[in-house]
Amino acid sequence: MKRRMLGTFGVLLAGAALLAGCGKSSSSSSNSGAKDAKKFPEATATATAKKGGSITIAEEVDTPVKGVFSNELSDSAPDSDFMAFGNESLFATDDQYKINNKGAATFKMDRQAKTVTIEVKKGVKWSDGKQVTAKDVEYSYEIIANKASQSSRYTSSLADIVGLAEYHDGKSKKISGIEMPDGENGRKVVLHFKEMKPGMTQSGNGFFWEYAAPYHYLKDVPFSKLQSSDKVRKNPLFFGPYKLSKLVRGQSATWVRNPYYYRGKAKLDKITISVISPNSASQSIKSKKFDMINVVNSQWKEVKGTKGYNFVAQIPLYYSYMGFKVGKWDKKTGSVKMNKNSKMSNRYLRQAMGYAMNVDEVTQHYTQGLSFRVKTLVPEAFGDFYDKSVKGFPLNIKKANALLDKAGYKKKKGETYRRDPNGKKLTIHLAVMSGSPNQEAIVQNYIQQWKKIGLHVTLTTGRLIEFNSFYDKIQNDDPSVDVFMAAWGLSSEPTQDDLYGPKAPYNYERFATSENTKLLKEMGSDKAFNHSYRVQKFHEWQQYMQKEAFVIPLTNAYKITAVNSKLVNYSTKPSKLATLWYETGFKK
Repeated sequence: MKRRMLGTFGVLLAGAALLAGCGKSSSSSSNSGAKDAKKFPEATATATAKKGGSITIAEEVDTPVKGVFSNELSDSAPDSDFMAFGNESLFATDDQYKINNKGAATFKMDRQAKTVTIEVKKGVKWSDGKQVTAKDVEYSYEIIANKASQSSRYTSSLADIVGLAEYHDGKSKKISGIEMPDGENGRKVVLHFKEMKPGMTQSGNGFFWEYAAPYHYLKDVPFSKLQSSDKVRKNPLFFGPYKLSKLVRGQSATWVRNPYYYRGKAKLDKITISVISPNSASQSIKSKKFDMINVVNSQWKEVKGTKGYNFVAQIPLYYSYMGFKVGKWDKKTGSVKMNKNSKMSNRYLRQAMGYAMNVDEVTQHYTQGLSFRVKTLVPEAFGDFYDKSVKGFPLNIKKANALLDKAGYKKKKGETYRRDPNGKKLTIHLAVMSGSPNQEAIVQNYIQQWKKIGLHVTLTTGRLIEFNSFYDKIQNDDPSVDVFMAAWGLSSEPTQDDLYGPKAPYNYERFATSENTKLLKEMGSDKAFNHSYRVQKFHEWQQYMQKEAFVIPLTNAYKITAVNSKLVNYSTKPSKLATLWYETGFKK
């Protein structure tokens, strides 16, 4: 199932999710999908599950799964889906994502001492029977911070841990701020921070890592070889309820019970997850090919009456967005280098592209109300951090034209398209990944919208791009990309540093302004332990991002999952994530 890895930020989502599974509905104004979704529960029935049975799960993606089964080295949603059954976080949370002590490890924060103490519980074992140790917790930071491993998880937020930056820069062989009071084979780790942050009690805060890596198993593999090693790709170790037993590379994974799981025996004997094309999702539901399968929203009408399934719905922490390339990633300094003269550096040009898009029309026409336009980069689920006064970019062709006129993008007599302020011809290259059946139609619709305001937008490579190749271009700042459309599976804590900070590899737009950096710092400062101050800074940042439009938020959507009606204890609630696959099973 598409489950966000709790306690991580920035999970790259596949194209099927990108435009919220858009597909043509027979009624352009029907909102029936949203009405249905609102009625569905967040979980199946809770009941005693019997021991045994096997289930099949669909992974809807039109590209092979990369298969990097390591939290420290992977950042794609299909990878996290494939490893979800064995991959457990150190921490459990309540339904507001606040860390509690019900998981594999306990958590204690000391603001005065500037420390977080993590203690792994006795009996929490890797699937080879070895106890999870303090060294396993520390080693995960080494993987992330060692340049040779090329992890995209190293960020300025994690670098708040004392000594992590020095280790990253090769100035020290150890991370001085990670203390193991009972030695490497003990279970206690004390993290020392330069400064404490208000979001630290929430899972997904990005200031410390929430997973461990099996040091005894991986220590012989050089950091540079980890990502490609069989120990990560073929035979990974996890301490969750299941262990990997069979893998068909890129296509399917079969998981069986982990006999050493600390909570006891998981209910099911076997779980198999397999890749299917989003195009065939509705057919698979109607033929009951899988026990769990996400509904492609455009196909809702075709599948809504299917017997033998319970439908579970939620609005995930997610948004699709349009990003403008305004710089490059500087590998030497590990930071963003903004180019004030880049093609997309004009704020009015970016805003105009936003106002020319008919996102509301697209979501109504194509998804029966199951997807909807989002107005800001902080989802409504984050309560008062969400600024409801920010309006985003509703369709306004008149305003878009006025912005371009003001910025000096003019047409020569008899020409269809505007030129840049220097009078040169302007072509904007847009990269979009392939995915849901109607992605092409929707993107062509936006290209026509931009044509209405005199902008010549054309697809990079002339077509939609496969998921892995798409992110390869975006991450490596391919010069053939001026603008791109992508999607985030978000962290459960609203801190923005890891997506939009100056030292964030995930800052794919490569913008870094003094105002943005200042606001991000204030949002996470000591002063921000005062809730109303922090809320105020979040609102200021959202207004700033609306004005600058380096990123334009597009849509979110209801996520509906069809679950075999004989299954119990399956839930999308945050508090259930730690025990989800341990408890899910067939009704007794």
